[in-house]
Amino acid sequence: MTSTESIDFNEFNRNLIEEFRANDGVVTGPFADSPLVLVTHTGAKSGIERTTPLVHTRDGDDIVIIASKAGSPAHPHWYLNLLANPEVTVELPGETYRACATALTEGPERERRYHAQSELMPNFAQYQEKTDRLIPVVVLQKI
Repeated sequence: MTSTESIDFNEFNRNLIEEFRANDGVVTGPFADSPLVLVTHTGAKSGIERTTPLVHTRDGDDIVIIASKAGSPAHPHWYLNLLANPEVTVELPGETYRACATALTEGPERERRYHAQSELMPNFAQYQEKTDRLIPVVVLQKI
């Protein structure tokens, strides 16, 4: 059994979200030194609001998140939700606001932002190498 087979990712995310909210964005464990953002989005099919913890970078006032799913061949569900319902709630330490999500699926702006994140977090370069899909970059702009 691999280490990922024993992980309940839904429970892990619930605990991470709870810890983030209780400690103004400070978390322990594998994401202790990572820049986290909580993104609350609406399900594309269900219409149910869900919150997803994600690592991010900043590009000016924008928050940049990567739909890597650790290099999986399929897009993460949160990304598909943002395509269908781009208005989201962003939670950062000390700040919560509404934002509009824009997916970048090609071109120099996608490349620049993906490279910026993989410079800070090299595992993102490895994720792209693991998959045939071009991993989308999502820009969250405050509205």
